[in-house]
Amino acid sequence: MRKSDRHQLVKMMIKEEKLGTQKEIQDRLEAQGIYVTQTTLSRDLREIGLTKVKKGGQTYYVLAHETEEIDLIEFLARHIQSVARAEFSLVFRTGLGEATVLANIVDGTPDSRILGTVAGANTLLVICRDQAAAGEIEGQISALM
Repeated sequence: MRKSDRHQLVKMMIKEEKLGTQKEIQDRLEAQGIYVTQTTLSRDLREIGLTKVKKGGQTYYVLAHETEEIDLIEFLARHIQSVARAEFSLVFRTGLGEATVLANIVDGTPDSRILGTVAGANTLLVICRDQAAAGEIEGQISALM
């Protein structure tokens, strides 16, 4: 199966079901005879632009561009475990595998205080315009956590 076809199939699955883990998505793919490694699936989800939302006590994937207009600060406060600042940079700790998904959201949300992101497995580095912007964002997020 071509990668683009697999991406379309994953999009269809998450629109039809509230899938909350990569394992659930991987199991659904395997049920259709499509076998991918966890690394490939992780990359697919990042490329597709999936994010997790929490509604009604349930956490599940949605397409980032299909979520309601989000307040970036509130969204980050709900999805990160901790925040630390170093000069003009913010370091967010997330659940394993969630940093890249959050990076997609931050990069896709216009906020002139943020220049860009770098993500690992559970760490998201947000590079801010200056120290004042980083301090402002850190304060807003900390107040909501």
